[in-house]
Amino acid sequence: MKDKYIFRKDEDNPNNTVWEVEEIGTVGKLLFSFDKKKIYNLWIDYPHGFTKEEKEIFDKEYPYWADFFKDR
Repeated sequence: MKDKYIFRKDEDNPNNTVWEVEEIGTVGKLLFSFDKKKIYNLWIDYPHGFTKEEKEIFDKEYPYWADFFKDR
C-alpha cells in the first residue's frame, strides 16, 4: 500500500487529524484517511461512509467540504 499512496497533512493545517492521500498515477480523486489504513473517497463516502466521530473531525478540519455537501 505504501508504494501506491502518498500521505500528507494539509500544508495550511499540519496539526489536522485527517491525512490527505494521493494515489500515484491517478487524477481527480479526493482521497483521505484518518489512520493511514482505511482510505476514503470524498465523492463516494461523504458522509454516509464515516463514523459519527470521523464526520465530526472531518467537518471541523474541512468546513468548506462540510458546507459543500450539507444537503447530503
